[in-house]
Amino acid sequence: MNGSEKNNRVFIMGEIVSDAAFSHEVYGEGFYELKVKVMRLSGQADILPVTVSERLISERDLKVGAQLAALGQFRSYNKLENGRSRLMLTVFVREPVDAPPVRNPNSIVLSGYICKPPVYRTTPFNREIADLLVAVNRAYNKSDYIPCIAWGRNARFVRNLQVGDRIALSGRIQSREYQKKLSEYETKTMTAYEVSVSKLAAFDSAEEFDLEREFSLYSGAHAAGENEGEGA
Repeated sequence: MNGSEKNNRVFIMGEIVSDAAFSHEVYGEGFYELKVKVMRLSGQADILPVTVSERLISERDLKVGAQLAALGQFRSYNKLENGRSRLMLTVFVREPVDAPPVRNPNSIVLSGYICKPPVYRTTPFNREIADLLVAVNRAYNKSDYIPCIAWGRNARFVRNLQVGDRIALSGRIQSREYQKKLSEYETKTMTAYEVSVSKLAAFDSAEEFDLEREFSLYSGAHAAGENEGEGA
């Protein structure tokens, strides 16, 4: 496994809830997108976009209602919608796996760079939240831009970070619905995807943040409770 693959590691396990729809083709290989419902400990569910190769669809029964457990990466790409570029996110499957049901069904580890000033705020209930955008290097000089949200003491830590600071983090991928105002009388329900951060470290202490160990920890059953975090 090369460095760029270690920088972005995901494990998800859940139920396929949409038919596979053609997404794009690379060097003659077709890729399809489908939605997977991943349960939280709270009983809520995250509905996540997942991209798989046509090879995997032919090898496995990836139909609505089937279970999918996979290792991969959380990737971003730009899509033109109504003449405007929109950042899209997807779990890119690298390897389907057979996983025991006790395994934490949603975990991610990222290592990258702060690429926008973090936005710190408090809610009316005095909860501390910080939004950050992390650029994660990928092979062939590409980068993925991953929105992340931190809570509590992690939010306080994040608000002091600067653009260009390197961080490592672990957590889970979540989906969140919000209302987008189209006009004075019309709104549209949209879905945002982001990483809810459970643990993070800045570059100065990155030597203490072992990506291999963190991925193992947050993919293990004994860490499932921690991974709900304050953002559940």
